[in-house]
Parts: sequence; C-alpha cells; structure tokens
Amino acid sequence: MASTIIGAGITVEGEITTDEDVVVAGTVRGKLTAKDAVTIEHGATVEADVSGGSLVVAGSLTGNVSVSERADLQQGARVIGNVKASRVTIADGAQFKGNVDMDV
Repeated sequence: MASTIIGAGITVEGEITTDEDVVVAGTVRGKLTAKDAVTIEHGATVEADVSGGSLVVAGSLTGNVSVSERADLQQGARVIGNVKASRVTIADGAQFKGNVDMDV
C-alpha cells in the first residue's frame, strides 16, 4: 500500500484526510485523518487531532487521538492529549500527559 509522506522541512496547516498510510517527518497543524496507519517520526511535530487505524509516535504530538487498533508511544515520544485505542503501549522514555481510553 502507498503512503502519504509529509517530509522534514514541510509544514501543512489544515485538514488532511487520506485512505493511505501517513508518515509525518515535518509539521502538521489542524486535523489528520487516515484510513490506516499514522506514523509520527522522531523530530516531527503534530499539533492536531489524529484518527486512523493505528498510530506510532516517535516525535511530538499535541492533540487527541482516536484509533481503531493500537497506539504505540515510542522512546523519545512526547504526547499531550487524550488517547483512545483498543491497545496502548508507552515505551520507557516516552512522555505522556492525558487520559487513556482502551475501548474494545
């Protein structure tokens, strides 16, 4: 499956909706909706509500998250906001401030 990539040095403001996976290496502000996986790479900044199939965060995310499968906060991730997912993992070294709702 193809991926939508927001590269380092690119800033997108507004609403993003896609049927593909999304990889963010730059900056996104607004709202991000993906049918499948959302990946926020190390060094990336997302100031948006995020929804999709799954989420992997290695960078910075400020906003609420709603994913149908799993949310993985990797080492070095910084997340401020509420996370709703069926499974949530928070790695040692990740920063998280918010609430977790593990809805099945």
